[in-house]
Amino acid sequence: MRRLVTMAVAAAVAAALLTGCGGRRDAPQADTGGEITCEVNQETRIGIATGNATGVYFALGNAYAEQISQATGGTVKATAAETGASVQNIQQLVAGTYQVAFSLADSAADAVLGTGGFDGKQPVQALSRIYTNYTQVIVREGVNINSVADMRGKRVSTGSPKSGTEVIAQRLLQAAGLDPDKDVSAQRLDLAKTVDGMKDGSIDAMFWSGGLPTPGITDLFTTARDKVRFLDIANLLDQMRTLNPVYERGVIPAATYGLGADVQTIVVPNVLLVRDTIDANLACVLTKVLFDRKPQLEQANPAAKGIDKAAAANTDPVPLNRGAEHALK
Repeated sequence: MRRLVTMAVAAAVAAALLTGCGGRRDAPQADTGGEITCEVNQETRIGIATGNATGVYFALGNAYAEQISQATGGTVKATAAETGASVQNIQQLVAGTYQVAFSLADSAADAVLGTGGFDGKQPVQALSRIYTNYTQVIVREGVNINSVADMRGKRVSTGSPKSGTEVIAQRLLQAAGLDPDKDVSAQRLDLAKTVDGMKDGSIDAMFWSGGLPTPGITDLFTTARDKVRFLDIANLLDQMRTLNPVYERGVIPAATYGLGADVQTIVVPNVLLVRDTIDANLACVLTKVLFDRKPQLEQANPAAKGIDKAAAANTDPVPLNRGAEHALK
């Protein structure tokens, strides 16, 4: 027993020495409040919470993880994971499961204010505002749905549980005078299952909040073009803005999915989130990679073209991390 204890102590000491000499650190250190050098000298592993596998979050998240690892020469090893998206991402970020999370700005605002699906104010900050998400509401032909109000009694996919899509879907249904829990047959499905349901007729309508183009939506309009169409939901913008001022009017260009005309819709920015305790130097590095490697991110998905350094700090009411602020100077 004495020998085992001695070995354990020796191992602990060796591990401590290894870390002190620049060895592996599996979780980022907390911010000490010191000077920001924008350098990470110890090997650090981070996880990035993205979204559905056929969505833009997932495509960009994986590309971002790869660029972080390359830009830091492997000092920061990043991996991206498929998740349910915004609300779930924030919950798991706070829990320490991930160190970076993609989120819609409305869900992020709910988190810091302790409203919506959050029971209290969440300790999160932003690295940057990124590209814009477009609310994409699609219905099957022949089911007599010409507005969100017409979804009463219909089978409607409102997105993955605890996703930003679900938040927006429920708010749009309420804005149209419907009770999401009673007036529609809500199918809480991820994008891949939703697209399959739209193709086989088991779902009448769907909501999706994502960048342009979203791979799953491209697939839907490529394989079932004559069976589905977009709804114009711009008339619900005023009601949506009473819930959260981040909502804006937007247009899905016809060329995005080979449509016959542009589609009027509601848009909301995306943000990259971190815990408010993250090391400021790591936050600075992560933010710099986002802009230094933007061309590589654009190759992963054209939505990355919407990442604009001039707008990056516009994350209110979510506070900007001080390391990110340093990187954006």
